[in-house]
Amino acid sequence: MSGLAGLLAGHHPPGVYQWHAAFPPGDVQHTVEHAGARFAYVDGWTHQEKTELLQALAEALDFPDSFGHNFDALADCLRDVDGKPVVLLWDGWGPLARSDRRAFEVAADILAGRSTEGHCPVSVLLRGEGPEIDVPSLDG
Repeated sequence: MSGLAGLLAGHHPPGVYQWHAAFPPGDVQHTVEHAGARFAYVDGWTHQEKTELLQALAEALDFPDSFGHNFDALADCLRDVDGKPVVLLWDGWGPLARSDRRAFEVAADILAGRSTEGHCPVSVLLRGEGPEIDVPSLDG
């Protein structure tokens, strides 16, 4: 998990990254939590539409029931994420990026913006294949 280890050790700044390691989500969760960060998981293979993604993010990040299920609400709720740094593993981001590129880009931009805001950074690991995007890789 060298790319992830580098992120957790602060060798890479919080942000949105492509990551192709094949570790099971439970192993990634164990590594993230052992390093003192909070783990969140979105299964993009089963959440391929914008509304499904927003719901999955709300559940993964434990948003309040009042979450508005739109991108403005996503940005607002991300500002309220408090506590430990968060590592969000987004498996299967490619289907959404292919079918609704705009929704993917807006979601990724909002998540990337949160990576540098405040005292609780959110890092996103985009895992799996997808269209060409301008996101750095943690693969080495």
